Amino acid sequence: METKQQQELVTIKTGQEGRFRWVAVTALLLAIGVILKIVTPAIAGITPNWLIAMYCIAINLTRVSVKQAAGIGLVTGAISIPISKAALPYANFVSEPVGAVVCALLVHMSMSLTIGSINLRPAITAGISTVASGFTFITILKVVLSLPMAVYLYGMLPVVLTVAAINMVITQLLYFPAKRLFGGKEG
Repeated sequence: METKQQQELVTIKTGQEGRFRWVAVTALLLAIGVILKIVTPAIAGITPNWLIAMYCIAINLTRVSVKQAAGIGLVTGAISIPISKAALPYANFVSEPVGAVVCALLVHMSMSLTIGSINLRPAITAGISTVASGFTFITILKVVLSLPMAVYLYGMLPVVLTVAAINMVITQLLYFPAKRLFGGKEG
């Protein structure tokens, strides 16, 4: 015979079932991003930023708030530190939240980012978010390490732009299978 207290333990309030779905989707995609970042070799010294691509996919799918996106960025910054190949991995604590917040702001804008029936929002948000995060990262690196302006402009900035272009392609290609797998909010 069940008591009233036992009945309350299994009661689910209607409408609350998917409240934290965004956390699960983001965690799975970031885990995939970590694995890909570890195993992807550099080509000409450049590798895609799989973590940015994955959080852009997660943010596009779940349409999280800006505050939640900042949290995603902080988590991404923390998990980037041990696997980073950069000279100053702690700069990820600033650069990744910047990228995630930019992505969330772009996702919540109400402009159409389509060509015909193809939604280009994933590619565009990934490209701009990668530039925002990368620019923040290399600026911190330049200031902290007192790097010459020529290294910043001609060595580091082109790498950020190249990674942004790569991330645009990756995010666009992976978004639709991820949407079929995880579902996603329309808009």
